[in-house]
Amino acid sequence: METGRPSPADLPTVRRFEAAGFRAWPATTVYYDGAWAVRLTGGHPAKRLNSVNPLDPGDDARVPERVARAARRFAAYGRPLTFRMSPLAGRGVTKHFDDEGWSSFSTSLVMRAKLEDRLLRDAMHQIPLKDIGRFINAAIAIRNLDPVLQPGLSEIIGSIQPQVGLFVLEENGTPVSTAICVRDGDLAGLFEVATEESQRGKGYGRRTLLSALKWARAQGARSAWLQVEADNDQAIGLYRSMGFGDLYSYHYRQPPASETA
Repeated sequence: METGRPSPADLPTVRRFEAAGFRAWPATTVYYDGAWAVRLTGGHPAKRLNSVNPLDPGDDARVPERVARAARRFAAYGRPLTFRMSPLAGRGVTKHFDDEGWSSFSTSLVMRAKLEDRLLRDAMHQIPLKDIGRFINAAIAIRNLDPVLQPGLSEIIGSIQPQVGLFVLEENGTPVSTAICVRDGDLAGLFEVATEESQRGKGYGRRTLLSALKWARAQGARSAWLQVEADNDQAIGLYRSMGFGDLYSYHYRQPPASETA
């Protein structure tokens, strides 16, 4: 499965957003094999935090040898060998995976919007939370996550170097929506965006996002961006209604022995 490859002129933009994503959602350990960033995180199983990320289309030499090295690192962490394939992945890497029968799955879109006055004019002013634990408890409850992930999420959020805003919207004292906004220069990245399943379609997600983006704009951000799974039609519809447009896509690949259901 091929990601939509941008023209060469777009590659600097892709590199910028990939770098912003790494800073905004940091892995515990990062190794480099040439221009391949090997990201591993013992406390959280998310693919973004446990994947090999090729970052230069021209760096596709000695692929079998380098894949084997990465596999050993992933085995040491107890993680399945996973490659995250953005438009920065070389064609030689893709060809090797195709020839070896690797699976392709979990395509996501990277979307971007300008933080214009008309978008944020009616946004509710909300002061971000300072209590990471309170935010994580809300996120776990809303997404019905395993509480065992709490220490890992706490470590990740606490390791974010750019400015972070944690947002929780409550209804009658119960959390109904969350978002993390990471302000990195003039960019505002959105993460852990979620609304409790029974409360979806009531505007809570939009309110939380607009509050987060209003805060980010006040801190100096001029553009917002996010990552969303390509089959999440409801979320994509919300983002498009807020002015987000597609920037590029990425997907994951795993060897046959590690195929997921």
